[in-house]
Amino acid sequence: MDPHVHPDVHRIADDIGTMEIRGAAKIADSAATALQRQARESDAETPDAFRAEMRAAARTLHDTRPTAVSLPNALRYVLHGMDGVTVEQLRESSVVAAERFRERLDHAQADLGLVGANRLKDGDCIMTHCHSTAVLACVEAAVDQGKELTAVVKETRPRNQGHITAERLHELGVPVTLIVDSAARRYLNEVDHVMVGADSIAADGSVINKIGTSGLAVNARDRGTPVVVAAQTFKLHPGTLTGHSVDIEMRDESEVLSAEEKAALGNPTVANPAFDVTPPRYVDAIVTERGQFPPESIVMLMRELFGEQTTEPWVEPVV
Repeated sequence: MDPHVHPDVHRIADDIGTMEIRGAAKIADSAATALQRQARESDAETPDAFRAEMRAAARTLHDTRPTAVSLPNALRYVLHGMDGVTVEQLRESSVVAAERFRERLDHAQADLGLVGANRLKDGDCIMTHCHSTAVLACVEAAVDQGKELTAVVKETRPRNQGHITAERLHELGVPVTLIVDSAARRYLNEVDHVMVGADSIAADGSVINKIGTSGLAVNARDRGTPVVVAAQTFKLHPGTLTGHSVDIEMRDESEVLSAEEKAALGNPTVANPAFDVTPPRYVDAIVTERGQFPPESIVMLMRELFGEQTTEPWVEPVV
């Protein structure tokens, strides 16, 4: 543990890694909050020492969830906003950048919800996979407009994040039918839209999301059911502009089988990929706070937003 990294940064990093903090927006907000705390309470005596501490804090956060691109995008935003020639100038600019990022997060969710609500008509039924605050924002905006909706919610093994979605939809007054993951195709003819979130979106419009999304999208295309991805622009993966691939996180096998269950089955190898990749041809639209886009055009939005900011500012510079 780096002694120069604030304890709250380590605590938040641990909570992100263990999924106590989950959901890309909450992860991004927590990362910005952690860097803000590091900046405010740093006792670095020189600008170089301050920058090194901020990079170390960012690395501590970055290494927790390799697929959740909202995390490095939050780190990029704050570190790119760090500016000045004195420690106090660097401190103030970092705090302001973190606060500005968090304010953008707050507004983006509501703006995205209004865009997504325009796709939903009174009486529509949606199918969800995993848990997405962006999808819920679309539903909430549609409900606020007086539209009556219903939902078929996949439970989404192995962590059953669909249960969270079911609870939130119930709170919004949306009737829910909860199904096991393998029943999705059976119900696709009864829904008007498949609505999912994204953990990251590549420059070619590929969507990286909770494992099972790709299979659902293929089945939906076969059934003629539109697939809508709701994602704030901080989910765009600028590294893919320069050829970087997206790492797929492999999670602990204990999420699938306990040690006792595994032994009883003869100790099979247990694979637990957290995400899969849905090619753009299976996605009808990507809804963001900046509007709705066909997946093939998402690269233009990415270039507009990120430009050349595809670097990793948390890496120690080579001397």
